[in-house]
Amino acid sequence: MYTIEETLRNAMPPTATLADVWRKEPKPGRQALAIRQTRPEDFPTIRELQRKAYPAIAPWTEEQLAAQLLAFPEGQMVAEMGGQVIGTSASLVVMWDDYAVDHTWKGITGAGTFGTHDPAGRTLYGAEVVVDASRRGNGVGRALYQARRRLCQRLNLRRIIAAGRLPGYRNVKDVMSPELYAMRVVWGDIPDPVLRFQLSQGFHYCGVIHNYLPEDEPSCGHAALIVWLNPRYAPPRPAALAGKAAP
Repeated sequence: MYTIEETLRNAMPPTATLADVWRKEPKPGRQALAIRQTRPEDFPTIRELQRKAYPAIAPWTEEQLAAQLLAFPEGQMVAEMGGQVIGTSASLVVMWDDYAVDHTWKGITGAGTFGTHDPAGRTLYGAEVVVDASRRGNGVGRALYQARRRLCQRLNLRRIIAAGRLPGYRNVKDVMSPELYAMRVVWGDIPDPVLRFQLSQGFHYCGVIHNYLPEDEPSCGHAALIVWLNPRYAPPRPAALAGKAAP
């Protein structure tokens, strides 16, 4: 039986550092990167990006993607470079008290249809971010997260909440709990590429959601609950004061 430290050394690439997985500089001479709203003609490319990123998980169907776009068009985005879609993100608005820490991906996203989108909610829920692996290092992920933060502020939502995959957990599941794994990522002991990147984008780690996405075998179905608080959020004024001038 290996110790935790021996297991970690065996599981991580010997040359991996935190800079390798979450703070790469853009590649020299890169083309201009643009973030725009998803369009129906993007669906095949989005599905191919998902298929390559998560081979063991079925990509969204075109029906699901169409339903997401219909439910909340502003929350569906793609990253485009040189006329090619190389990344995508999907989000919806929810009433967070209806879900809290016990939610699953299927439950909060309406099984991928975003039928749970609630315009009266105050939480922007990040359901997906995928970047073409061959284009990493060009700031695609950062641009998609920045666009999501701007959307949160434009809609005056209180926060962004998401559940981040823990793709390295399967390698150490016999020697530590998912909670300990996530905490060691936060402490800097484990260069998990997803959670470390999310922390670099201003998110805070809040705990582990068990059985969030059972099909996610590298994460053993678990995910890290993360939150970004909108510093510009302005609580709605009471109706009785809405028509009065500020003192």
